[in-house]
Amino acid sequence: MPEYQFRLSISAQKYLSFYEGVAQEVVVTLSNGQSLQFPAEILRPFVTREGVYGKFVLRVDAQNKLQGIDRVGE
Repeated sequence: MPEYQFRLSISAQKYLSFYEGVAQEVVVTLSNGQSLQFPAEILRPFVTREGVYGKFVLRVDAQNKLQGIDRVGE
């Protein structure tokens, strides 16, 4: 199962635009320079008063369907 590691630093104010539906996708740059796009809603379990911060691992299946996301560090 492919995994993608990345860091996020999204303030609470910026994440509010995702929550309100103004923006629906998050685009991150991986350590190898590739871009990864995914639905902002999968980050909801990780939102704090400060926003969304930390190192994450996103897993997909062979068809690139989302299988899960975990925060693995600060």
